[in-house]
Amino acid sequence: MSRPGRFAETAEAVLVAAALALFVKAFVFQIFHVPTSSMEDTVLAGDRIVVDKFAYAPHAGPWAPLLPYRALRRNDVVVFRDPRDADRDLLKRAVAQGGDSVEVKAKGLVVSGFPRVEPFVVHRDSATYGKDAPAALAARDAFGPADVPSGAFFAMGDNRDDSQDSRFWGAAPVSSLEGRAVCVLWSWAPPDRTFSGRGAALRRTLDTALHFLGRTRWARTLRAIR
Repeated sequence: MSRPGRFAETAEAVLVAAALALFVKAFVFQIFHVPTSSMEDTVLAGDRIVVDKFAYAPHAGPWAPLLPYRALRRNDVVVFRDPRDADRDLLKRAVAQGGDSVEVKAKGLVVSGFPRVEPFVVHRDSATYGKDAPAALAARDAFGPADVPSGAFFAMGDNRDDSQDSRFWGAAPVSSLEGRAVCVLWSWAPPDRTFSGRGAALRRTLDTALHFLGRTRWARTLRAIR
């Protein structure tokens, strides 16, 4: 049997590495960029987070007990497909599950009749609106009560005064889950200006390279997301 040439060996190694990378991205871990502030201060705009795609994957067969699956839990920070647009991913906290009832009273969350203690939540608007306010504001501070259907979860951003979530578009199906947010891999403070027009991508890339050290939030590197 003739030994393959160096080019063939290199090509094989590249193909194996590419296949492994695709497998890891599809089924194990993936990096997501966070563009909005709806999960501050837990996750900041500009964070690149590691998402465990294995956690909520369908599991069956003899190997299932040995693999790191786990059911969705209240307060998990999750990435899921937007119920209004399947091509868009959202990052929120699963505050309630199927069978729970959800109510918001004067900004406070009540799940199945019990007020929740949420040390991770921030409120940056001192005003509190009641159900007599315009719909967009009333649902923010005075929602429900509403039942979460079986096979669904109720998602809310930690930045409660600035988050479009289940208060406005309803519960999300568990089948839409992409994975659980694990940690911040890298955090980059977004620039004060936006880049548009011809050559915007190149100018954005150059801006990132020039300000890499100054804008990187080093203290957030590998910070666990809870």
